[in-house]
Amino acid sequence: MRPHVTSGIGSGTKSVRVRDTRGVSETLNSTPTAPESQPLVELEVGPVAHGGHCVARLDGRVVFVRHALPGERVLARLTEEGDTAKFWRADAIEILEPSPDRVPAAWPAAGAGGAGGGELSHVSLPAQRRWKAAVLQEQLKRLASLDLQVEVEGAPGDDERGGLGYRTRIDLVADDKGRAGMRVFRSHDVVPLDEMPLATPEVAALAEAEEVFTRRWRPGTRLELVAPAGGTDPILLVDGVVWHSGHIDRRPHARRAVTETVTVAGTEHTFRVAADGFWQVHREAPALLAEAVLAAAGPLEEATVVDLYSGAGLFTLPLADAVGETGRVVAIEGDERAVKDARRNAFEKPQVELHHGPVEKVLAAKDHAAPTADVVVLDPPRTGAGRKVVDAVAALQAPRVVYVACDPAALARDIAYFAKHGYTVESVTGYDLFPHTHHVEAIAVLTR
Repeated sequence: MRPHVTSGIGSGTKSVRVRDTRGVSETLNSTPTAPESQPLVELEVGPVAHGGHCVARLDGRVVFVRHALPGERVLARLTEEGDTAKFWRADAIEILEPSPDRVPAAWPAAGAGGAGGGELSHVSLPAQRRWKAAVLQEQLKRLASLDLQVEVEGAPGDDERGGLGYRTRIDLVADDKGRAGMRVFRSHDVVPLDEMPLATPEVAALAEAEEVFTRRWRPGTRLELVAPAGGTDPILLVDGVVWHSGHIDRRPHARRAVTETVTVAGTEHTFRVAADGFWQVHREAPALLAEAVLAAAGPLEEATVVDLYSGAGLFTLPLADAVGETGRVVAIEGDERAVKDARRNAFEKPQVELHHGPVEKVLAAKDHAAPTADVVVLDPPRTGAGRKVVDAVAALQAPRVVYVACDPAALARDIAYFAKHGYTVESVTGYDLFPHTHHVEAIAVLTR
């Protein structure tokens, strides 16, 4: 592997010709953000790594390469380097020998140097799921000493849509010229966009109605577009303030919440959710995950279930139906606004107890939570639950734990903590709820 001369590479947007050994050629668009003085290197691309990269080596040094695939030979621009760096980073800008899993990019604007929200759009959907399964397996083996075969399942409708049009929520920011766009990976630079193809048609319609991509905003303006999967009452927030029909909505009681409808186990549940609060972004994710959690929890009639990081009650309400009127669901959430929404959502379910506060602190105050539990469900943030929460969960002596994770490394680390309390892994299933990105959701079932 040798450094490649940089002469002949222009500045700005560059069209890169992909030479395909199968007789197919494709033009990729990239907008390099690294200085043009950064060297180009020819790399043989190795296995996938957590974070949307593949691993290559240059003179013995590890290089994390984006926009590549295992087995490819690529010309890559170094984006981070240095003699003291533990590893380097690079973007593949020309594919010399492509993988059979490479396809024309579903979102070219997210290519090398582009928007940071679609780093796998050059990978076929089946290969994306194999990629994510490999990452899950590698993290479980490295951090939890588990040698598991993991499958990653697609969400209903994604194959038919090519993995596009699934996000019910998107976040944008205005560049220095006021154009709405997204930030470049590991950069404050903003790439202006004309559309966001991962967004649902309802979000796209909201963007068009409010001229999100054609209006000139104040540089740095944050734009949050929310359109429930059912298509009702979308909301645009501009720097956290409701925007309606081209203007800030200054009414004191302007609507700041949306209504989400989710059918689980044949029962339709209605949730009020703050527009800028947490909710699963994939249109199918709420129902898919809630059904999966119920199945993983097993029979629950008259059971006591502790629902941690319960949010607006996505799992709480179906769990309440499953335990019945003589069961008990103790839901704990740290975000006060989410708890307020959950109280409204669970108003007619007396078997639900809602507690606001840091999970580990509420669990420690046993007079305010369940002293024991039959099942614990937890859906922590990307950083995972952590040792203190795992210790507190183990103290509940639940024979079954259902862990919903959005980060493979955090999940594997926490599984290792649970193992010290005698828990073993019954199953881990991945769900591809973020097509064209490296993110993957997973549900692990632990028993003791």
